[in-house]
Amino acid sequence: MNEALKNTQTREDLVKFIDRLINDINNNPDEWTGKTIRSYLESIQSWIEDMDGYYNNTKQKLPQNIDWNFIATLLYVGKIYE
Repeated sequence: MNEALKNTQTREDLVKFIDRLINDINNNPDEWTGKTIRSYLESIQSWIEDMDGYYNNTKQKLPQNIDWNFIATLLYVGKIYE
């Protein structure tokens, strides 16, 4: 999963990565036990608040020019699309 995450650079890569997440839920249900949509979003929210520490601890450069509105749109359209 980490390798797929590192290699996600394009729209097609992201679609494939999301597919891997879906398969991970199906293939490793114990790792996802108790994870509701609410708790998943809360985890994402907490990570965003602490992301500077993650990048510092892993000695990676903090991404610049993050399109926060696009990310918000992605999260929102999952609720309303199809």
